Amino acid sequence: MTPILPADFADLEPYADWCLPTEAERYAKRLASPMDEMQAFYDAAFPRLEQILAYLDGFPFDALPDDARRLLELSYSLVNVSFPVEVWRQARVPDSGAASVDAVVEPAV
Repeated sequence: MTPILPADFADLEPYADWCLPTEAERYAKRLASPMDEMQAFYDAAFPRLEQILAYLDGFPFDALPDDARRLLELSYSLVNVSFPVEVWRQARVPDSGAASVDAVVEPAV
């Protein structure tokens, strides 16, 4: 498999399927993922978050290289799984029924 993340973050390649460009895709993956998978992703990526952000700060937001853009998407997914892992212990928001919110605007990269 060809690496898709910056070399400094090769240890996160097993979680490259979390590099998703839209909030809707990230949310759908969260809902479709078992908790143990989200926990493993969180446990691997969260300790690296400060390094990820420092690395991304080295580029203009509107001119990220492809591998850095995917790293940014990975960090967005990390945010998306943080509440299920840290608080709810389930993919869905507890007691929310069929409620949903759709993002109509995505950050531009």
